[in-house]
Amino acid sequence: MNKVDGLVVKRVAVVTGGNRGIGKEIARQLAAKGLQVIITSRDEGKGRLAVQELLAARLDVKLQVADVHEINDVARMMERIQSDYGRLDVLVNNAGVILDRGVSVLDVEESVVRQTLETNFFGAFRMTQAAIPLMKKHHYGRIVNISSGLGAFEIMQDGYGLKGSSSAYRISKTMLNALTCLVSQEVACAGIKVNAVCPGRVQTDMGGEDAPLTVAEGADTAVWLATMEDDGPSGEYFRERQRIAW
Repeated sequence: MNKVDGLVVKRVAVVTGGNRGIGKEIARQLAAKGLQVIITSRDEGKGRLAVQELLAARLDVKLQVADVHEINDVARMMERIQSDYGRLDVLVNNAGVILDRGVSVLDVEESVVRQTLETNFFGAFRMTQAAIPLMKKHHYGRIVNISSGLGAFEIMQDGYGLKGSSSAYRISKTMLNALTCLVSQEVACAGIKVNAVCPGRVQTDMGGEDAPLTVAEGADTAVWLATMEDDGPSGEYFRERQRIAW
């Protein structure tokens, strides 16, 4: 919550790919903190089921059917947010895919790389460019990019037993990390903070049932960054609320 002319106004948050997994849990936790949350989903049916579940828990969550692949979808979403709320305070770029699990960079098909980048990088790129003008209006914004430690140069250089695995996915997350750094520099004087998060391996469809972290644990750092105070960090990379190397 924040105050405008003495009135209490809810902050507005968008979570892309918020119909399942970490995205839905991030939406749940943000709504529990009092934010008006909008989740995006390409599939209207799945999106509605997620919203119904969260509404049943008395959480203020709405659905925006949108595909981050589509520039027109992103533009229409921002126009609707401007019309309905006049502001956007938080953006969590969560939508992501992994299409080349275990495939070497020497073997992955170019079409798979392009499709992976389209969602994991360009989707976040489009959303960020569209969101920042709304954030600048109120000199406040929090952008959280859901990345992966697999995209860190430190891990790529040292190997960590991961040679040849999921190369398109890893490249896309490295690019997302670069976007995080560049955008944070551009908006440093605008009251907007931009950070990347490695949620760890979480018990989701992507992480697998044997993953060590619950969905709630995986969402925690992203929610922390999305709701940080004005003296919080920007242009950094986190896991379990601790800075990690790019």
